[in-house]
Amino acid sequence: MSAKLLDGVRVLDLTNVLSGPFATLHLALLGAEVIKIENPVDGDLARKLGNVPELNERLMGTSFLAQNANKKSVTLNLKEPEAKDIFLRLTATADVVVENFRPGVMERLGLSYAVLAEANPRLVYCAISGFGQTGPDALKPAYDQIIQGLSGVMAVNGDERLNPLRCGFPVCDTVGGLNAAFAIMAALYHRERTGVGQSIDVALVDSIMPLMGWVAANLLIGHQQPQLLGNDNFTAAPSGTFVTGDGAINIAANKQEQWEAVADELGVPELTRDPRFAKRDARKQNRRALTPLLEDRLKQDTTEHWVVRLNARGVPSGAILGLEEALSQPQVAHRGTVQAVCAEGIGELKLLGLTAQFGATPGAIASPPPRLSEHTEEVLGGLGLTRDDVARLRKAGVV
Repeated sequence: MSAKLLDGVRVLDLTNVLSGPFATLHLALLGAEVIKIENPVDGDLARKLGNVPELNERLMGTSFLAQNANKKSVTLNLKEPEAKDIFLRLTATADVVVENFRPGVMERLGLSYAVLAEANPRLVYCAISGFGQTGPDALKPAYDQIIQGLSGVMAVNGDERLNPLRCGFPVCDTVGGLNAAFAIMAALYHRERTGVGQSIDVALVDSIMPLMGWVAANLLIGHQQPQLLGNDNFTAAPSGTFVTGDGAINIAANKQEQWEAVADELGVPELTRDPRFAKRDARKQNRRALTPLLEDRLKQDTTEHWVVRLNARGVPSGAILGLEEALSQPQVAHRGTVQAVCAEGIGELKLLGLTAQFGATPGAIASPPPRLSEHTEEVLGGLGLTRDDVARLRKAGVV
């Protein structure tokens, strides 16, 4: 059996909904013991979110299922002194604590990084928030769409007909989660060399901005405002989405030789000698004149025909798939991107797994997302609490 990269690493996961659970999901897929600390009433809000009402009522909504494989669920009412004491005892056994409360919540609970680090100086503590722990906007509430708007993401999407435009999935939350997972791994590596833990402050608004690096560089260095090009690539032409005889195709002729191959394959080699299209910058300036000339030819055959022909000439090309078709395509199956796991009372779940493939320490989905409080007795038993102790705590509303 292959070793797990994070074998022996214990993570206390206080997070809810998406950014934090997405971060800890990656740690769990790499073999860490991730213990979700949830409120005893209804747990992570994502348990109620999804398009299957029956699962929402059972506190196993699809939004929760998507982000919480390989984790354990322990319920603690952290407003209760006895629950705080249990959490501090768990912290002493942990390597990582992750939370995505609004700044100040952990301090008000009496569980700030300073308090937790006193219990465990080796602790890596990661706080994820919309705007960071300090600054003029730190205490503002934030969801993904708010961050998309404030980060500039919505402003650079779409075209003159449809702008501003949000991404079709919560990109800021997911990227913030990835940023947190990366930072936690780096801090664990630092701790292995020094023996010292530390706190990490991850802001969603910071996390998304580097993904706009090329667009931002054009503004910060080249003093050019973002262009609203819709499905066109601002760095080259022809590079974008084009109409074919039965739909649409993505073509990325980003190199000069690729442009020449496109023109040749479409039977219009004379366009490469047209001053409007001969060189990259000229083509970019005249893309609105070039696109219909190419589409006149592309409309004479199917997307599949042109994908095969252009790829054979070394021009990156592809169909535009619906999500269902994308998830089931042969290459995705070959990579094992979608994995199946059986969940009690639900049946087989198809979930997205770890997409980085490690040669020596592969990650995998080993257990389904947990039912609320499924592992409370197991984990607290590790602290010496008996089944009767846990029953008493449940009755008192502590767990």
